[in-house]
Amino acid sequence: MKFDNVLAEINGFGKFQIRTLLLLVIPRLSLALNFLLNNFIAAIPSHHCDISSLDDGGIFRNLSEQEKLVVSIPIQQDGSLSSCRMFAEPQYHLLFNSTNTTDLHTVPCQHGWKYDNTTFKTTLATEWDLVCEKKSMNRATATIFFMGVMAGAAALGYLSDRSGRKITLLVSNIITAVFGFASAFSYNFSMFAAMRFFTGFGLSGIIIVSVVLCIEWVDIKHRTLVSVLLTMSWSFSTSLLPAVAYLVNDWRYLIATVTTPVLVAIISWWWVPESARWLISNGKVNSAHFYLSKCAKFNGREEFMADLKPEVLSKIIIVEDENRKYSFVDLIRTPNMRQLALLTGILWFGVACTYYGISFNIDGFGVNIYLTQFIYGIIEVPAKVFIILFVDKLGRRLTEAGTLSLTGLCIFCSMLTPQDQGTARTALGALGKMFSEISFTTVYLYTAELYPTVMRQNGLGYCSFMARIGVAVSPLIMILEDTWSYLPGTLFTLLALSATLSTFFLPETANIRLPETIEDVEQTRRRSIPTSDEKSTL
Repeated sequence: MKFDNVLAEINGFGKFQIRTLLLLVIPRLSLALNFLLNNFIAAIPSHHCDISSLDDGGIFRNLSEQEKLVVSIPIQQDGSLSSCRMFAEPQYHLLFNSTNTTDLHTVPCQHGWKYDNTTFKTTLATEWDLVCEKKSMNRATATIFFMGVMAGAAALGYLSDRSGRKITLLVSNIITAVFGFASAFSYNFSMFAAMRFFTGFGLSGIIIVSVVLCIEWVDIKHRTLVSVLLTMSWSFSTSLLPAVAYLVNDWRYLIATVTTPVLVAIISWWWVPESARWLISNGKVNSAHFYLSKCAKFNGREEFMADLKPEVLSKIIIVEDENRKYSFVDLIRTPNMRQLALLTGILWFGVACTYYGISFNIDGFGVNIYLTQFIYGIIEVPAKVFIILFVDKLGRRLTEAGTLSLTGLCIFCSMLTPQDQGTARTALGALGKMFSEISFTTVYLYTAELYPTVMRQNGLGYCSFMARIGVAVSPLIMILEDTWSYLPGTLFTLLALSATLSTFFLPETANIRLPETIEDVEQTRRRSIPTSDEKSTL
């Protein structure tokens, strides 16, 4: 008798599972809103030096605003005003002859900057003048945030396998809420950077716990559907973000707005069930029986649980030592687990690096930032539909390998397409993003099915850690364009192909039981779908 047999008897995809799914969607609504938030709060609007210091009380004061700029700000080669330099003193002769300004003495901005607030009321750049020589600090906010996500994946993944899925979800929600709102009240850049680090730390726990908790409560047949429905919250939030950012164009209020769903999640957390699989694996059969009975009652199958005693559950998942505490060391302690960790680490690094590489490499669709962000979200919907329709038929391994290789192909073709072929480059970029979204969604489901229950959160935490390294590396690869224009595209293509190759060494998991212990992974026997004979033995 296996856990999946019990789940089949109490309905592995009933009202209880749907309610759990909806409860876990609530905190996940804040994921994309925060992950893509830098597109808006770290935007750098058009700016030039504040020239009020050049007002000598004479001629300058009588000039129009346009004339003041002509005599105060040098013109760049593209015809725009310099963003970081100004003349040491007004150059009135430029009002009559502005053809040659190369020999005129200029200095860095002396009294701050004037910003164009047409699109954004305030951003990080305008708040703390993170432009010119401080521009790198503005860009660093995203890196700092993802470093927090990376650290949270390791720490909260370990906590989840040690202390439980439910308590880890609460800790993640509280961390995200506290530091998310603290970010909005930051009074200097250092404080803001620290708050964003811990916000990312908490969000990482929401990501990995919600996926695992959902998968551990549904039957084999509906694992794909539930995984896709759960990740639809990302696509919805991606499409929602530009509307929110358009209506709330002050960065402090925007951060507070995108953090609000987590407050609702803290309240709704009380109705989120603990994973019965995890409870049984850790010898807590009475608690497991309580949640399974609740599931059975919700799904109208309470008569089955009335005959099933808690003692019987201890035989469903056989663990050598119920008091054993698992850690990241167990990822490399045994041969098959060691191979699994190596291959999934390569896979996640490649998937994340190419996904964000495409996002950074697309020049846009020739429209404003809000509409571009909306298109990025909508284009993920066909990817989700594909997964629902085909991932069970094609299998996890073929779907992952196929979409990764197609992602690499789109990147390679885009690299060879001339810059003046804007339509073709946009089409290739959109296709690449769609394929990379399929691979990213599939890899969550695939990985959760590969790792055993006792190590599932540790495994996903480690994989998420590797993915965030890939995210951090993507911008660095893009910088290599200055060395050779084809180098970034070449590296992203090679990474996609390397990740594809690693996929072929992983086992297929479609329509098979979830492994419960490390011993299940180390054994070579096939874990099959529960048969009618097995069900009858219950």
